[in-house]
Amino acid sequence: MKKIEQEPIIAVGAMTIPAGKVSFTLQGEFVTNNQSTLSAGQYHVNVTGKSVQLSNGSVFDSEVTLTPAAAASFTVHDVVIGINFHWERKEDQSFQGALKLKIDGAGNLLVINLVPLEQYVTSVISSEMSATSNLELLKAHSIISRGWLLAQIKPWRIERQTDLSNGAISTNAQGEKELIRWYAREAHTEFDVCADDHCQRYQGITKATDPRVFETIKSTRGNVLTFDETICDARFSKCCGGMVEDYAAAWDNTKLDYLTVLYDGEHFPAEYQLPLSDEANARQWILGHPSAFCNTQDKEILARILPGFDQETTDFYRWKVALTQDEVQSLLQKKLGVDFGAILKLEPVERAESGRLVKLRIVGEKLTLVVGKELEIRRAFSPSHLYSSAFIIEADDSPIPKHFILHGAGWGHGVGLCQIGAALMAERGYEYQKILMHYYPGATLHLLYD
Repeated sequence: MKKIEQEPIIAVGAMTIPAGKVSFTLQGEFVTNNQSTLSAGQYHVNVTGKSVQLSNGSVFDSEVTLTPAAAASFTVHDVVIGINFHWERKEDQSFQGALKLKIDGAGNLLVINLVPLEQYVTSVISSEMSATSNLELLKAHSIISRGWLLAQIKPWRIERQTDLSNGAISTNAQGEKELIRWYAREAHTEFDVCADDHCQRYQGITKATDPRVFETIKSTRGNVLTFDETICDARFSKCCGGMVEDYAAAWDNTKLDYLTVLYDGEHFPAEYQLPLSDEANARQWILGHPSAFCNTQDKEILARILPGFDQETTDFYRWKVALTQDEVQSLLQKKLGVDFGAILKLEPVERAESGRLVKLRIVGEKLTLVVGKELEIRRAFSPSHLYSSAFIIEADDSPIPKHFILHGAGWGHGVGLCQIGAALMAERGYEYQKILMHYYPGATLHLLYD
């Protein structure tokens, strides 16, 4: 793969606002694309028809870009983070680079940050994990965050099969009704990448609180992982629960050799059995507490490596959710748009080799439906998302169960780097190259630009 001459500029979608109203504060002087100057201070934005209107009286036709006249930054107020996840909240976020305000075809106001890639990665590694994390973890994360972003955009993007179901119920080869869908990173038409967990967290410059973050960016600048002369689509999740997942179990059926099932440790524990696609083996694994890099309750380490709101989630390695019959019916009606009537059974149909459910059969009085893939299952049984689809189901033995208990493992899709596992590897003295080769077997480091 050839080097490129200069660092790319990335368009990051910080907010999409249907109401078309947002407030921001400029810390310094900015110049608009029609060469008018905006001084430091707070501004409010309204959308009037197809025009962007600022509180100082300036009006722009559909979009405006504000570029810092010198070293300056801006703060966007009430940015929603963790959208549709259990930690969703609002916060003010400060950014470097340019601020673009644009009305899209649906009339939404888009808040976009135009920023050099290295500044983007500086924020990501301080937002996905804490800026006080071990230096080797920060180095590993900077490389995968840089590469993941580039693998999603031209000219490095590899086209994948998108979910063709569009939420429609079909009939499978066995004659069963099924709803199989996955949530690919849709190609953003107005920006390269969003700023939230849907892509990867990008929460501004205020998160970069430790000098090691800037040391990390300097030492890994331009470095990405490659496989067969292609930039790796370096996925990652918060905690794999002891087993890293295969790419195809979560998304389309593409085989990516560097995103494969593997044990998150040095030696698979002898008291457990593989493969975890076997229901009995999965049950033993999920109900157990096997050793793994990501199996930790060390509060001191977790406080050092996790952002504050992630520290609120303490049961990430093994977890339990109890649901009543009424709650399950209500969730399925809301999330899948299907009235099952009373839920009689929840039956695993297919597990991936990590133990995660890929297909789950829901048996109701009115309808039986097979649901997949992993994120659709997670969405169906939670107001936000279940931590993962690596769970087993217990129900009381009455004809119409009154309660369902889900015992689960891990936090996230589990594909690629396990963030907590990688953090613990760094704490144990593994260098970033070893961490990367553990989670992306067969990949190699490549300098894309200086």
